[in-house]
Amino acid sequence: MQINHLHLHVASVERAAAFYARTFGLTEHVWHDDILFLRDDAGMDLALAPGAPGELPAWFHFGFRLETPEAVRALHGRLKTEGVTIRAPLTEEPDFVWFRCEDPDGHGIEVYWEPQP
Repeated sequence: MQINHLHLHVASVERAAAFYARTFGLTEHVWHDDILFLRDDAGMDLALAPGAPGELPAWFHFGFRLETPEAVRALHGRLKTEGVTIRAPLTEEPDFVWFRCEDPDGHGIEVYWEPQP
């Protein structure tokens, strides 16, 4: 058993969908009424529903694990160039490379690499 979806309220479903497609390669899977489900290659769904993003604690975030440290560095550079808000700077440790950014609605996202067993 594994977690298979995350549901977010966003100000604009279209704007959020474009961000997640451009940044993380998610693709449109299915609409259920006014909720759009995006899916990644592993089958994880991100549900985007219209509405005001809710108040979340400052520590709240979700993450995308990338395959290499170079991929994390490259995405960090691209997002900085695009003007995406970076919450935590690129940090490199021997077995963990990461940064945190925000989506267009202010949801915290951690992008990271760590060795897999």
